[in-house]
Amino acid sequence: MSDIEIGIIGFAVLFLLLAIRTPVATAMMIVGFFGILVLNPRGALPTLGGEAFSISTVFSLTILPLFILMGNLAGISGMSRDLYDAAHAWFGHWRGGLASSTIVGCAGFSALSGSSLASAVTMGRVALPEMQRYKYDNKLATGSIAAGGTLGILIPPSAGFVVYAILTEESIGRLFMAGVLPGILLTGLFILVIYVLTTLNPKLGPASGQAKPFAERMRALRKASWIIGIILVTIGGIYMGVFSAVEAAGIGAFLAFLVTLIRKSLNRESVIEVLGHTLRSTATTFYILIGAFVFTPFVALSGVPEALLGLLTDLDANRYVILLIALGFFIILGTFLEGFAILVLSLPLVQPIMMSLGFDMIWFGVLMVIVLEMGLISPPVGLNVFVVKGIAPDVPLNDIFRGIWPFWFAMMLAILILVAFPSIALFLPNTMFN
Repeated sequence: MSDIEIGIIGFAVLFLLLAIRTPVATAMMIVGFFGILVLNPRGALPTLGGEAFSISTVFSLTILPLFILMGNLAGISGMSRDLYDAAHAWFGHWRGGLASSTIVGCAGFSALSGSSLASAVTMGRVALPEMQRYKYDNKLATGSIAAGGTLGILIPPSAGFVVYAILTEESIGRLFMAGVLPGILLTGLFILVIYVLTTLNPKLGPASGQAKPFAERMRALRKASWIIGIILVTIGGIYMGVFSAVEAAGIGAFLAFLVTLIRKSLNRESVIEVLGHTLRSTATTFYILIGAFVFTPFVALSGVPEALLGLLTDLDANRYVILLIALGFFIILGTFLEGFAILVLSLPLVQPIMMSLGFDMIWFGVLMVIVLEMGLISPPVGLNVFVVKGIAPDVPLNDIFRGIWPFWFAMMLAILILVAFPSIALFLPNTMFN
């Protein structure tokens, strides 16, 4: 049996394990270990032990628990509510304004949490009761929450970018900067979707009263200045070269902690909740990465990436056709796999192909993260959809899925725009200080 055949069998076993609900990290570890044992018996145990230790001691990965902690502190301190109130004060009087405010609130909270699920849960709990009070259509209300939450893995600090950077050995800071303008673009497209839908059918999102006086709008904006200031300090500091991405995470978490102290939001229960959620999320991410780094050497030893590259080269297709095929493959995977799983499973195969075709891996990372966002709201898995279902138990699941499709197509449009104009993603990384 050839190495490539062993590799193909390994992938088949991996998908079988995933089909029977084996955790993705465990499945990758099992297949990677036994695959290496077959291809290179002496390398199996050193890979299993060595990768587990090396990933656990990567300094740059300290960014994950720090940014997760920052997002959790922002939630219990009320900063997320302040952000939504400010967006509501400025946009709430529009037709569909509460849904647009939800998108803006999710975008802002994403710049603290780095998590799509946290953004959807936090802003959904704040925004959904308001939209239901003003008789918003359930499909638009829940769809805007689910779609807005996906911005958490595009707008920095993004856990998706951190994992992508570790797997591809790219700069975390440059990837963060690459996500800023596409994040703003996608936020604008989501708001445009809401505008079009409510223009065509005003009953979907009725206006919520008169515009608030300018003084009241400014008061709401000042109240949200804490969270806006932390975002500007962390993201601006990375861009200007004042501190690294890891240092920005530490500073952001410290500032969020100070605000929580000032607002007297810390008590025994909230500390246990914040630290428990941070530890669980961090441990899950590290476990997935350890599994990926055991699985990746097996994929390399099998020769499957080289065989796939040779197959695509023989097709003699335009490189953008191959790019779109790869992105389409990720979209299909997103219908039944979680985003991190797609990253760690596919990058060992796809990275050599994209690099050989001359694509910038920072730019490709942005495209890949948007595709992962699409997976977060794609049936039948759609994790964000099930999160929204948890905070809207009275809304049928089919209505939530029907509500996300306009936003899904907005993501598709964003990908096409970024393929046509790569400079949107690369402008900030290429102009960064240091």
